[in-house]
Order: sequence, then C-alpha cells, then structure tokens
Amino acid sequence: MLILLPPSEGKCAPESGPRISLPSLSWPALQPARRAVFTALVELCSSSPVRAQTALGLTVNQANLVELNSVLKNAATAPAISVYAGVLYEALAFESLPTRAQVRGLERIAIASALWGLVRPGDLIPAYRFSADSRIPGFAPLPQIWAPVIGKVLAAEQGLIVDLRSSAYERLAPIPTVCANRAVQMRILQERRGKLSVVSHHNKATKGRIAAGLLRSAKEPKSVAALITQIQDLGFRAQEHHATGTEVPVLDVITKDL
Repeated sequence: MLILLPPSEGKCAPESGPRISLPSLSWPALQPARRAVFTALVELCSSSPVRAQTALGLTVNQANLVELNSVLKNAATAPAISVYAGVLYEALAFESLPTRAQVRGLERIAIASALWGLVRPGDLIPAYRFSADSRIPGFAPLPQIWAPVIGKVLAAEQGLIVDLRSSAYERLAPIPTVCANRAVQMRILQERRGKLSVVSHHNKATKGRIAAGLLRSAKEPKSVAALITQIQDLGFRAQEHHATGTEVPVLDVITKDL
C-alpha cells in the first residue's frame, strides 16, 4: 500500500542539520526533474526576488519566503515528516504513533511536492515555499515536468494506492491509467441533518486521522473493499463511486464529527 499525502503550505524550518542532498532522496528516477526544478527555483529567487514573488503568488509581506528559497542549497534539513506542518500533519501526529506504525509509515507514505516530486517521511529536506500552482518564468509548467516521471513511479509501486492529495497535487501528477484499478481517491463529506456536503479545512484533519489509523493496522488492505472495512472500523462511513470523466474510483468518507 502507498498512501499519497499532500504537502503543507506551512513548514517548520530546521534549526540545524545537513544541507540538502538531492541524490539521497527516495525514488532516484525523479532526480533529473528534481534537479531541474530545484535549480530553476533557487536561481529565480536569488537573482530576481520581485519576479519570484509574483511567480510564487506571494504578497509583499511574504518576501522572506523568497529569501528562504534563495538559500536552499545551504539550508539545514530535517526529516520531511517533521518539516511539513499544518492540520493534516497535526492530526496524523506521526511521532506519537506506536513504533511499528511509524516504521510502516516510513515505507508506505509518499508526500507529494511541487519541488521534490515525492518524498518519504524520512527524507531530509529544508523548509521551502513552492506550491503546485507556482510557475517559474521561462520554465515548463510543473505538470509537464512531474506527471510523466511520477506516473512511472506510481505504476511501479506494488499494492493499493490511497490518494489523499488535494486536487492541485492530483492535477500535478494524476494516477496513471495503468494502475487506476488499484487506486482510490478520497473525498471527505460531512453529514448534517441528513444532507451531505464537502468540507474544506476539516477534511485535512480527517485525512490525517485516517492515515494514522491505516498505519496503526498491521493488516494492509489489498483492495478497495478491504480499505472501506478498515475506514469503517475507524468510525467513519465510506462508500465507493466513480466520478464522471475519471478512471480512478472515489471513496466518499462520511463523518458527523469533525
């Protein structure tokens, strides 16, 4: 099983640690794309801060994030699971999981990133600011760079793919058709007075709790049906459907308590 998580906009900058080593990151097949994007981002932010601010969608008050990117080559790193912050990662509470669940997480979690492509929780990365909708002037759109190479990585992974990414990161690198029959995307719905509605902010917390629950279970689901059973055991309702125009089934997780 591979659990795909989105990154977080907010990050905890490591105070100490080794400098980034791109070759040390998981999935070596992503290395050429990583180096190209990394080099382009650092160059943009170090040579043209104003253009970088616009390209990254930052305000004047966020100029410090451009500076953060400009020194990525020499910035301290820490395990990705401790760099990414925010609602989902707070709910996942990785460091509070039992040791065996953490070991499973190091092997089963893949964190999506516009800068790194995919990283494992234990990969050493610095804090940065670069999202799926960023665009580097004169550089290819990010989906053109990441979709082909990440698609090959996902196709090579074994077992069920549980996609908890946000829509922006799904578009950055869609699940390839070749493994659509063993993948599932997740949508969080809230039931109020008998009616279902899509939730935004709180869906991150629910996905974090579900990821934590899947890691706690020593029994790895081999099918969508088995995944539904595990999610129901966590106290949620779940039902599968195929959204129009997509090949990957969608799993609606329905909750009353967010």
